[in-house]
Amino acid sequence: MFYNNNIALAATGFVALANAHVFMNTPKTFAVPAVHNGPLDPTGADFPCQNRGVEYSTGGVSNVMPLGSRQPLAFTGSAVHGGGSCQISITYDTNPTKNSKWKVIHSIEGGCPVKNTPGNIGDDATMPVPFDFSFPIPDDIPTGNGTLAWTWMNRIGNREFYMNCAPITLTGNGGEKSNFEALPDMFVANIGNDCTTQEKVDYKYPNPGKSVDNFSSFGLVFPQGAGCQKAPGGGGGGGGGSDSGNGGAAPPPPSPPAPSAAPAPAPSVPGGVFITRPTDGVAGQPTSTQAPSSTQVPAPPVAEPPATTSVPSPVVPIPPTTGGGNGNGNDSPAPKVPVAPPATPATPPAPPAPPSPPSNSGPGSGTGGGSDGGSSGSGGAQAAGTACSSEGLWNCVNGSSYQQCASGVWSPVMPLAAGTKCSPGQSTTINIVSASGQRRRGVVFRG
Repeated sequence: MFYNNNIALAATGFVALANAHVFMNTPKTFAVPAVHNGPLDPTGADFPCQNRGVEYSTGGVSNVMPLGSRQPLAFTGSAVHGGGSCQISITYDTNPTKNSKWKVIHSIEGGCPVKNTPGNIGDDATMPVPFDFSFPIPDDIPTGNGTLAWTWMNRIGNREFYMNCAPITLTGNGGEKSNFEALPDMFVANIGNDCTTQEKVDYKYPNPGKSVDNFSSFGLVFPQGAGCQKAPGGGGGGGGGSDSGNGGAAPPPPSPPAPSAAPAPAPSVPGGVFITRPTDGVAGQPTSTQAPSSTQVPAPPVAEPPATTSVPSPVVPIPPTTGGGNGNGNDSPAPKVPVAPPATPATPPAPPAPPSPPSNSGPGSGTGGGSDGGSSGSGGAQAAGTACSSEGLWNCVNGSSYQQCASGVWSPVMPLAAGTKCSPGQSTTINIVSASGQRRRGVVFRG
């Protein structure tokens, strides 16, 4: 039965899913070591590239990237941990080691690999992450073979550091080696190197470089610890700005992490969102270099309740931007004076009236329950951040996008996947079907 496939998720949008983390599917990763969707060992034993001493093999994978081009970046998995911050770095070593020199070509501060997402987006380890990103290849560095790394510091959950690697070939009219040397060093944290991140905030890099995207919705904070000012491996201090030392250091030998860097416990599971499994088959890792498409639509997570403890300082409130290249790599020193984070979301200037009660009293559609009300309203969008009174209420906007009442305010409007639609209006359930009318997913909020 459709109901028996319901999967409970935490009301905060986060649960510990053992086999549903995230990995990079574009660019294509090494065949050996085979990419997995978990973080690096907390001791740094498999830094870099999840490698514990095996010989690298491309397995025929080729990622050709012309200098000056823009390349796609896409992911697979559902345990997105509320996003976080990530970087794209390169080395000219085709068999990277702990002493390889990694240089940053692009930073994403907040909103990676998901934007405006309080927690996880399901429990399917094979689903494409419904956000696509891109990054530029500098036009003034040398050509040749090398390795690209995506590194990620997750916002929610244990204090972890993720790293996936891909073989690359840079083509075009080669630039000077000094231009590569001038790029910032890759930042490393949470792997026993005396550099840690705190939970429930996004992270600002000490030197993100010249190419930066800022998608943060939760405030930006510098990682903390003496190791945060050291370069990883053989990176040295050749950053792109006046800051000396631009990343956390990966430890040369494996060693137990300091007690102060112990992972924080995952939050408790007070309630649940119930998401049905798609009935169609699941696919393996994509092999195309383009971002994958999917008819699976993950239910947007329910916002986390406000934390009962204050967020440690320093907090750097940075207004989000949508474009790249909004930094020059020279103006990101750690703040001298802590700045307290806002305790609660900003109060909306004019809260709208509570939505009218559903006009239908019949059973909810396709969720196995008979107490959920039908939809109401005309399907118009509510302004993001304005107040709402029915926690967990869904709003299908014009049949092609959706938003949800979470923590007392409306979330931003997010589009559905191509080829799918929903029934316009506000309801305690959202019924998503394919364009042909075949039901794909139903989501029910449980109080």
